[in-house]
Amino acid sequence: MHEIISLQLGQRANYLATHFWNLQESYFTYTEDEESPVDHDVHFRPGVGADGSETYTPRTVIYDLKGGFGTLRKYNPLYELSEHVTPGQGLWDGREILQQQTPIPQSDYQKSLDAGLPAPTLASDTVRYWSDYNRLFYHPRSIVQLNDYELNSQIMPFEDWTIGDELFHDLDKEHDLLDRDVRPFAEECDQLRALQIFTGSDDAWGGFAAKYVDRIRDEYGKKAVWVWAVENGKKVDRQTQFKRDLNKARSVHAISPQASLYTPIIAPPSRIPKSIYIQPQSEWYTSALVSSALESVTLPTRLRPYHDFEASLAGDDSIHKIFELQSTIVTDEGHADQRRAKPTSDIDGEDAKSQIQTEFDLDFTYDGIDSRKSHIFNQLQISRGMDPREQEEPIAKEEEAMLRRKRHFNSEPMFQRFHSSLYFPVLDSFPRDMFPLLQSKGKISVVAALTASSRTAEKIKAFERLAGRVAGVDERENLVNGLGEIRETYETGWMSDSEFDDE
Repeated sequence: MHEIISLQLGQRANYLATHFWNLQESYFTYTEDEESPVDHDVHFRPGVGADGSETYTPRTVIYDLKGGFGTLRKYNPLYELSEHVTPGQGLWDGREILQQQTPIPQSDYQKSLDAGLPAPTLASDTVRYWSDYNRLFYHPRSIVQLNDYELNSQIMPFEDWTIGDELFHDLDKEHDLLDRDVRPFAEECDQLRALQIFTGSDDAWGGFAAKYVDRIRDEYGKKAVWVWAVENGKKVDRQTQFKRDLNKARSVHAISPQASLYTPIIAPPSRIPKSIYIQPQSEWYTSALVSSALESVTLPTRLRPYHDFEASLAGDDSIHKIFELQSTIVTDEGHADQRRAKPTSDIDGEDAKSQIQTEFDLDFTYDGIDSRKSHIFNQLQISRGMDPREQEEPIAKEEEAMLRRKRHFNSEPMFQRFHSSLYFPVLDSFPRDMFPLLQSKGKISVVAALTASSRTAEKIKAFERLAGRVAGVDERENLVNGLGEIRETYETGWMSDSEFDDE
């Protein structure tokens, strides 16, 4: 078994991860003659509830600030603890005054799930927290509330990268977070394969995540660490944007060298095709759109035929670790060639170059940098929604390895492609009007990709300039030099046509 442990750090990360877990729950089958193509043991753990019954819950740890969990309780009906009706008086025999916060009313969606009734249609004004559309029960160990800061506080905003860094240091010094929160899940695994981290990167959660990844590397040095770094794509004033960009630069500098895969994700991207409708101010909408790409591109990690899928999502290129997340929602016959593409896990030589894509409808990473002039080092493509009758067996592992070595020797882009007949399901926890052209189908075909390209060098160069102007004197030199070293990795070894002509 190849288990994956997930960590969810912060409000935006939890919005995205909740969509991810709802999708995993939708793949379960409940009859003996029907087997799900998804191996649920990768992300779920068996356990025993408070009444002795067997449970099956996500293998995840959820961090959020005080007030960020909404109506989600630490102890759900699976793990309900019996409480004393009349607690002991203790040493104090005087008068007691009990003060309680006003409880948050449960959403109609959650009430319907608890009652086993059809769920009502959700809307952006009815989703107040990520827990309002959550469809799963979590183990009590998964819920970790950080009481030092409060959600949306104006007095102590959780925005500066260094605040998250300091908070992790203080909490880890007191509790040893890795030992308390991660190790119990890791010890249950037969063969831990990776740690997947959903986190904000342009606020204090970036600093918190940087310290966490550093501790994970010390403890689980050989395990893959995938970081999905979510950025706020909403328009803000110039000063706030400078602060966010500096936080992003710090996250790239501190996390990407430690991670096996680091993917910046803008939610929402600035360019949205007309075939997709979102409300940019709603975290529920923007995270749902991101989940259609992220859940699709990670699909092979939990499909039964691909148990030997590489620990690094985008192949064995260990040099480039920063990837771009891109996707196209297949909506018409214009994309039929992608639907009918024959399934194979690798393609050789010139054919591979022709299969690499540079243009997608949705670019969640560098939506302001032209991808057509970039040099691609590595790309992983996932297509889903194929006709099952067109599926073929993937090529042998030995032949695949030989093709990769040949491509590496010829300095060609590393390339992998996977196909699955499993459509992306549009659940009732999803915005119903996000895909107007496919509203009645309840499922969609998606082409998603992770790409390492020279566009990363352009983005990091902008971070260097910003850090040189905005960062404090005590960190400026280290930050600028560190970003410069990372940038060089995405420039070395290739020359654009214009540069060649100039010489």
